Amino acid sequence: MANPEIIVTAAAYGAQKVAELGGQTALLPLIKAAGADGVEIRRELFSEDDLLRLHTLNKAIAQQQLSASYSVPEALWLADGALNPRLAQFLLEAEQIGAKRLKIALGHFVDLSDRQLAEMLSASPVTLVVENDQTPDSKLAPMLNFFHRACDAALPLDMTFDMGNWQWTGEDALQAAAQLSRYVSYIHVKAAVPHAETFRAIALDETDGSWRALLSALPEDAPRGIEFPLEGADLLAVTRHYVDVLRAL
Repeated sequence: MANPEIIVTAAAYGAQKVAELGGQTALLPLIKAAGADGVEIRRELFSEDDLLRLHTLNKAIAQQQLSASYSVPEALWLADGALNPRLAQFLLEAEQIGAKRLKIALGHFVDLSDRQLAEMLSASPVTLVVENDQTPDSKLAPMLNFFHRACDAALPLDMTFDMGNWQWTGEDALQAAAQLSRYVSYIHVKAAVPHAETFRAIALDETDGSWRALLSALPEDAPRGIEFPLEGADLLAVTRHYVDVLRAL
């Protein structure tokens, strides 16, 4: 089996550093030089002008011969159970970037009675990958309910499994992997430790190594996105190190 794609999320560098470097386009040569296969572009790191130049970003990503994923910091389902009215816009933005997938959180899922979701997904070349975020809406039970229902409805979507976010929802990540792995087509590699009254993500070398067992419980061909902090004086060396770590597994 071919090695899975290794993807670097722009958020791994932190919003301040991304701004200092000149935005997400400026990260692309660094990510390519580190040996990664792809980049995850984050909507929350865009300026208003960036949103007007998505085709330029598309060209820059293609020039570096990277694959693209697109992450939007919103939920698929709103608090009242309604489908996010901006989903079509986000799918279009992902398409303009040339992204293979659009990542969005689950939100407050109630039912699939509205055919609008199926129609939007079937009309888009972008794969929707629904993530477990750090809210109660993304606990194991609602995630399972949603994916069971989506599977029954033959919706063309998958799951982004965030390895670290189960800490925030207080659940066992290995148990979640055992029950959800069949739906997973993208992995956010993340480890987290208690911090004040919540948690914080940490670099893999600072962990006890238990992330390895969790990653091995997930589909081995699913792309692996680096979403833990990439920090240091030599960002290229740090990024290359972790790309190599994930590539070697």
